[in-house]
Amino acid sequence: HPIRFNLGKIEGGEWTSSVPARCVFEMRVATYPGQKLEDARAELEACIADAARADPFLANRPPRMTYNGFMAEGYVLEGADEMEAVLRRSHTAVWGEPLTEHVTSATTDARFFGLYADTPAIVYGPICRMPHGYDEAVDLDSVRKVTQTIALFIADWCGLEPINAEIRP
Repeated sequence: HPIRFNLGKIEGGEWTSSVPARCVFEMRVATYPGQKLEDARAELEACIADAARADPFLANRPPRMTYNGFMAEGYVLEGADEMEAVLRRSHTAVWGEPLTEHVTSATTDARFFGLYADTPAIVYGPICRMPHGYDEAVDLDSVRKVTQTIALFIADWCGLEPINAEIRP
């Protein structure tokens, strides 16, 4: 499944020679499209509460959960076959090979437009390595090709009009 549960930070104790008196962990939890954030939180809280009840120490000292940072509902683009076809044609014209789909658990602004603004949104971009990672990089030649692809997409999707001769310098 293309969603992610990432336990990204664990912190405990105050000194290396002492048994830690506390533990804090932070995680990023994705949700499936159509799953409400409240339901995902309730499921996570129930799982942690069940585990705590089964532990002799934690049963009397239940963990506390707080939520901070960004959380977003999942999104899948549906009903955009024509838009995807135009992008595929534009990509193939520039790259000389068919466009391949990539499903990701990343959060993008596409979900905002799709979920809350009734505007289908598609994510298309250059070849990259380790996005948001310690060694993030982008292939510059692919940036140029993506720019050309987007220009062709706009021309095909929106249409073109002749430039008025009076506008030209």
